[in-house]
Amino acid sequence: MSFFQLTRRRFLASASLAVLAAPALAEDLPPSRTAGTDVPPGQIDKAIAGLDGIVEDIKARSKVPGLAVAVVNKGETVYAKGFGKRGGEGDQPIDADTVFQMASVSKSIGATVVARQVTRGVVSWDSRMRDLLPWFSLADPDISERLTVGDLYSHRSGLPDHAGDDLEDIGFDRQTILERLRLQPLRAFRTSYAYTNFGLTAAAEAVAEASGAEWADLSDEALFQPLGMTRTSARFDDFMARENRAVPHARSGDGFEALYQRQPDAQSPAGGVSSSINDMARWMKMVLADGGELISPEALQPAISPQSFSSRPHTPDERAGFYGYGFNVGTDPSGRVILSHSGAFILGAATYFLMIPSLDIGIVVLSNAAPVGAVESIGASFSDMVQFGRVTRDWFSGYEGLFASFYTPAGFTAGETAPAAAAPAPAADYCTGRYGHPYFGTVEVQEVDGGLVLLAGPQPIKLPLHAWDGSMMVFDIANENAVAGSRSTVTFSGDGKEASTLEIELFVLNGPARFERLAQ
Repeated sequence: MSFFQLTRRRFLASASLAVLAAPALAEDLPPSRTAGTDVPPGQIDKAIAGLDGIVEDIKARSKVPGLAVAVVNKGETVYAKGFGKRGGEGDQPIDADTVFQMASVSKSIGATVVARQVTRGVVSWDSRMRDLLPWFSLADPDISERLTVGDLYSHRSGLPDHAGDDLEDIGFDRQTILERLRLQPLRAFRTSYAYTNFGLTAAAEAVAEASGAEWADLSDEALFQPLGMTRTSARFDDFMARENRAVPHARSGDGFEALYQRQPDAQSPAGGVSSSINDMARWMKMVLADGGELISPEALQPAISPQSFSSRPHTPDERAGFYGYGFNVGTDPSGRVILSHSGAFILGAATYFLMIPSLDIGIVVLSNAAPVGAVESIGASFSDMVQFGRVTRDWFSGYEGLFASFYTPAGFTAGETAPAAAAPAPAADYCTGRYGHPYFGTVEVQEVDGGLVLLAGPQPIKLPLHAWDGSMMVFDIANENAVAGSRSTVTFSGDGKEASTLEIELFVLNGPARFERLAQ
């Protein structure tokens, strides 16, 4: 270690001790903790006083049916309020105890469950998956040997983006999906980033196994009960049993409609928590208190520190984005560290929290509508008011554009009509039969009432096939990863009386998935 490095380390250590000993003035802080703007007395109070107006404005512009918002500051819940209706029978108003599906905010919550187990000495962030969950593996044996809980919680395992979600869409359970991740192609280990629900779920499953409990039970015992989060659960059945719960609303025309109910148990650690703003306020206060009495700072700090690049700059003036263990970690224009995460179900939920540790303040925004940028816009606008005393830009118009691409139907025939000079479809006998794929499993094509139906998944989903052009047929699909209006091609091929293969466009693994005919 050089003299400069040693001196700098001693300076930072002494500065940190001084900060812990007493409230620090700006000039007492090391450069790495110095913000670019001051927050004068009363500015946070004004931001809280202005929050009603911010929420009402963005709710009206976005047409989101219901929202709930809470703010914590200096260990207190200083704001907790519901807006609009929760949907369902009676369409009751939302309040501070209304329970919402958290979607991917579950990752941050779950990361603190892991941090509790790190505190207890059950696991560490560097625990090898091979030691905790020996049956779990990836395509590369060397990576499988070195893979850690932290690698999966920071999305740097090399698994492709959203690996496993396609199996969940057609009904496979958690165990099957995790086992089949070994068939996914890998990118560079620890130097690439790809957001992967089931990779993170595998890590949580390993921690639960080491703890001798199911994940949902562990979450309750390790975190929810100690914090008094009585309306929070990692089980879907618990959410559905709540009388005061928000009903999901999907995009419909230029508004929202209650059309679907997302069941996320397969990826519960990544997207299956449900909670209220009152409970989430308790959780934020714990995080902002450096773990409080529940989690040691040494166990929590790695989770809220950069572990991988989540967004690399594309221009010299663009700030980078980082991911910790289940948390987004970034730098605000003010120079302050921001902890945050969004959650979204296309079928009808959007959630967001933002915390500013240097100001000991956090906001959580929950909605019962598909993501359009409303929850992020409320959080960003409030953050502006806290730090700058004004909203610096129209955040909703910016976020709304980013989310618009979520609603583009998938499939190259989506929105199109069949070719006018289409070749005739093959005979039903040519197409019918069972076809297998190592990752997607077995599908079957049957003739039903004079038409063909594709059956996919363990409890077969029926997808009627429609003629398109010769041996290419299509089916319509709508699920969490394919919005209404999406359409997939199904192409049969092979010489002889029966097709030997079929390719399904929207079942993708290094290109359209190619299924081989199985012997009868």
